[in-house]
Amino acid sequence: MSLHSTAAQLVTLASEGGEHTDEHASISPYVTGGGALVVLLLLLWITTRFNRDR
Repeated sequence: MSLHSTAAQLVTLASEGGEHTDEHASISPYVTGGGALVVLLLLLWITTRFNRDR
């Protein structure tokens, strides 16, 4: 099997699957980013509380 025929078969296989539709609303990127920021700031605060000798 050549690389070209393998790629053509993979493209055909991928296009037969159809469109993927989500059944639920996606999470807002602002909520995800804000949550990650809060968690990282909390970890930073905890780290600085345990490292008082500096």
